[in-house]
Amino acid sequence: MIILTGGAGFIGSCFLWKLNKEGISDVIIVDDINDSAKWKNLSGKHYLDYIQKDEFLRLLENNDLPVPLHIIHMGACSSTLVTDSAYLLSNNYEYTKKLAQWAFKHEIPFLYASSAATYGDGRFGYDDSNENTLRLKPLNMYGQSKQLFDLWVLNNGHESKVTGLKFFNVFGPNEYHKGEMRSVICKNFPEIIKGDPIRLFRSYNPDYKDGEQKRDFIYVKDAVEIMYYFFTSPDKTGIFNLGSGKARTWNDLARAMFSSLEKPPRIEYIDMPEAIREKYQYFTEAKMNKLKQAGCSYSFRTLESAISDYAGYLKEGAYL
Repeated sequence: MIILTGGAGFIGSCFLWKLNKEGISDVIIVDDINDSAKWKNLSGKHYLDYIQKDEFLRLLENNDLPVPLHIIHMGACSSTLVTDSAYLLSNNYEYTKKLAQWAFKHEIPFLYASSAATYGDGRFGYDDSNENTLRLKPLNMYGQSKQLFDLWVLNNGHESKVTGLKFFNVFGPNEYHKGEMRSVICKNFPEIIKGDPIRLFRSYNPDYKDGEQKRDFIYVKDAVEIMYYFFTSPDKTGIFNLGSGKARTWNDLARAMFSSLEKPPRIEYIDMPEAIREKYQYFTEAKMNKLKQAGCSYSFRTLESAISDYAGYLKEGAYL
């Protein structure tokens, strides 16, 4: 039996899809299904049971949970727009720490979601070595809440007991419920279908032309393959980057979206809100050496092929 927290969320539900594809359904889903459309991510999937997050924590603290073979902890508040520091500390850091300590007590493999948001403005690069992780300075409280747990793991010598994944810019089916935190692809696809242009931020850095800012975009179908590799290789522990390893421009992404609909590209550049100009990342690219050294030599989709595949889901409003 497996415990999958955040199992109704974006990446969590896609990992459940992957597990089901592999014939695995003995999964207890933990999440916080509220009034969003998140529940649709579980439709048609196979699992043992569903437990609300707060009830799960109560069961955990009272030692009333069945001991699983594996814990996949994707549950967290992933919105960079949330500014309630106390909530993020409680939900993303303290909750994760309690679950990890329970896993250690029962000697259960523990795979958890960290984030590329821990890299902040990128001044220290995107190297997932332990030495580099120790000096990172996130730009927002979400990134800080993830960084705190990574630091707790490293400072307490727990890296041999966990597998942490620093997700970069993940996009794909099942992100529909995420509102403003949806990918640019998901948010703009309906507008492009209607014939409207895509609007991208102007650059305020002389080293980058408008739309030439770069991100490490990774398709969720690729992300869950890497998760499954670590799930089936619990001896591969530590904290790893999970991106494609290849930065692409926002213009590349826009052109791929129009191409997927067989439309000529129409791109407009708009002013970036002043509030984020000083914190804007002009380049992110995951160093993937550590992943390869762990024996994972997966070939990621190109941005164009990933967006083409995703377009099939977006046209139908379909889920994994």
